[in-house]
Amino acid sequence: MSVLVEALIPVFGLIVLGYLMRRWNFPGEGFWLQAERLTYYVLFPAMLLFKLGSAELAPSAYADILLLVVCMVVAMTSLMVAAQLLWRWPGPMYSSVFQGAIRFNSYVALAASGLLLGDQGISLMAIAVAVMVPILNVVCIVMFSLVAGQGKVQFRPMFRAVATNPLIIGSLAGVTWSFFRIGFHPVLAGMLSPLSDLALPLGLMTVGAGLQLKALRGASVPFLVSTSAKLVGFPLMTYGLALLLGMEGLMVQVAILLAALPTASSSYILARQLGGDAALMAGIISGQTLLATISIPLILGVLW
Repeated sequence: MSVLVEALIPVFGLIVLGYLMRRWNFPGEGFWLQAERLTYYVLFPAMLLFKLGSAELAPSAYADILLLVVCMVVAMTSLMVAAQLLWRWPGPMYSSVFQGAIRFNSYVALAASGLLLGDQGISLMAIAVAVMVPILNVVCIVMFSLVAGQGKVQFRPMFRAVATNPLIIGSLAGVTWSFFRIGFHPVLAGMLSPLSDLALPLGLMTVGAGLQLKALRGASVPFLVSTSAKLVGFPLMTYGLALLLGMEGLMVQVAILLAALPTASSSYILARQLGGDAALMAGIISGQTLLATISIPLILGVLW
């Protein structure tokens, strides 16, 4: 347990640092938006290309990840549908509960896997992210159309957004690079390596800069249900699924870590754009990110 805590302290320490710097308005109000754009469009794709392109994964790993991720999404979606049948929240409120329970923060995923599981772990996590992001985008947008009064689903812009997602592009490029054993010329490696090193700390600081702790004042049953399902229920469910599918070792560790992560910061944007409860979503994001500092070491200590 102490080893896990020590490995995760830098992750959450950087998130806290980003929050404090944003609160102190340093280095300036316009900085954090541009830092997030730099991280999303340049640094993380460069890191994914470099890490995945340098990895040597067995072909069976890709199929195993796809199978497990699909089972995870189906299982959690079923659980949250059952929760709605029980509590019958208004559509906008339920949409935020749902997003909070099923989505994950990609930056924290890649940072934590790199620190805890090394290059092999971050490669598996990158593939899982590339698989899960488009699936969750489709599931969440369909859910919005059903419960938040959005009418007919617009699949074309949704698929365009997924297809142009820099994290997915970087992951697919890295997988292709690795599959064909292209390798990196020293000049290219000399550029990608420092960009890769910069991605995780800056990405985590932007997560902290986006926290809205004031939103936690309205914490309620929907917040508690969403957070309990995400930080406790999802990793336990994933562990059971992995055992049921006969998986073991690093694959199971990556899957449990992915499931135990706090929800995605981008959930707030989706809630605001598609008619969800944006205030509740902000509280769920901030609350889960803070509580994950305690829940992740505990969950990993029990299940790993």
